[in-house]
Amino acid sequence: MEGLEISEVRLSEVQLSHKDIRVDAEFYQRKYLDNRRYLNEKSYPKLSSIADTFGGYAYASDAFGCDGISIATIADINASMPVDSWNKITIKEYNKFPSNALGKNDILIGATHHNYWDLGKLLLIYNQPQYEITYNQRIFNIRARINQLFLFIVLQTSFVRLQIEILGRGNNQLNLSKYDLDNLQIPVLSDSFQLQIGKNVDCAYQYLSKSKSLYSKAEDILLSELGLKDWQPNNAPVNIKQLKESFLTSGRLDAEYYQTKYDEIENIIKNYKNGTEIIGDLFTQNTEVCDFKEESYNYIEIGDINISDGTAKYNLISKEELPDNAKRVLHKNDILISKVRPYRGAVSIIDFDDDKLIGSGAFTVLHEKTTYKKEVLQILLRTQVYRDWLLKWNVGSSYPVIKDEDILNLPIPILPMPIQETISAKIQESFALKAESRRLLDQAKLMVEREIEKE
Repeated sequence: MEGLEISEVRLSEVQLSHKDIRVDAEFYQRKYLDNRRYLNEKSYPKLSSIADTFGGYAYASDAFGCDGISIATIADINASMPVDSWNKITIKEYNKFPSNALGKNDILIGATHHNYWDLGKLLLIYNQPQYEITYNQRIFNIRARINQLFLFIVLQTSFVRLQIEILGRGNNQLNLSKYDLDNLQIPVLSDSFQLQIGKNVDCAYQYLSKSKSLYSKAEDILLSELGLKDWQPNNAPVNIKQLKESFLTSGRLDAEYYQTKYDEIENIIKNYKNGTEIIGDLFTQNTEVCDFKEESYNYIEIGDINISDGTAKYNLISKEELPDNAKRVLHKNDILISKVRPYRGAVSIIDFDDDKLIGSGAFTVLHEKTTYKKEVLQILLRTQVYRDWLLKWNVGSSYPVIKDEDILNLPIPILPMPIQETISAKIQESFALKAESRRLLDQAKLMVEREIEKE
């Protein structure tokens, strides 16, 4: 029968394949079997023999706050968040587990995710942290006895990814155990080759650092022009409103909608010296729906937006495995704005030109139609000011969302064109540096995979 795949496996192989006897058909797909057999033939060592793996602790939820020690959560790993964007825990709570402190080039790996292709996401603590940092439960820290930067790349190769994909267990949420990680077979190559790969990774992260610096400069220009560089929200607990200017207009009776800080932000933006217009008058909404005629698609979901720098990535997924919400056809230069948890700033510009690109329906997707620069809109919506303001239109508590019309009707300042062009140029240069960083990391992974295949 066309499309049917059958694998014949000896009982002895079943018994040796995992500490738990696996009888599920997925575990014995040909791609997984071929990978295991290849690694076994090469007698590659297990991770436990070349690295130490440490699990994160479950810190008390009431110890999280604005001050203290930076802590990585599973959300930070999934979104590749930099240390300065992490949450904080109190020093008292941190001191309960001081051995959990992170060090130079430690590799954090996420041990839980809702889909197999994102299970085991990695985050490199590049170079020596400038201050004490730690990590939460559902994360493992890998500290190698070989070149750490080389290991960071090897863990991303298909040889290791195929192992991780099949190890995740669970229904709605897939999970990896310490046993799973420790028993990953890791291709270890010559010291000289490890050093070469490490230099590639070093270079890639230097480009990334320059990219972040340019983004910060562009944001400073924008906030300075708006007089919002050192803005702090007004968190006054009481805001008195007339019935005619509140419920009768908005239909909202919840107190959160009428917080003082929202009025303050709106007044600052609407009183900008050069005026404002709403987003929907300056940008076209992309509502193109996929026809699903292809066998697979390059899919972008909310979690594929790096909220630390606004970049996007995609995963190639077969049509049958796409989630129900995968529907929007995407194009180069589209602006993706997350309607889910908008306060996280998941706003990205598609700066690559790939075929069969689709996105989640949880994005509002826009395209330039006037001279207003898309880079200015991106950086504006990612500022703390606009992220705070978007909370006004949240609906829901545990999974807050906003609507397309809330974004389309949002006022934005009409910045002078020279300022827009300066911001746009810096963001485009930042994109170019990030692209070069990605290219170097992809090249390093490809070099490692080719070297493994040559052995």
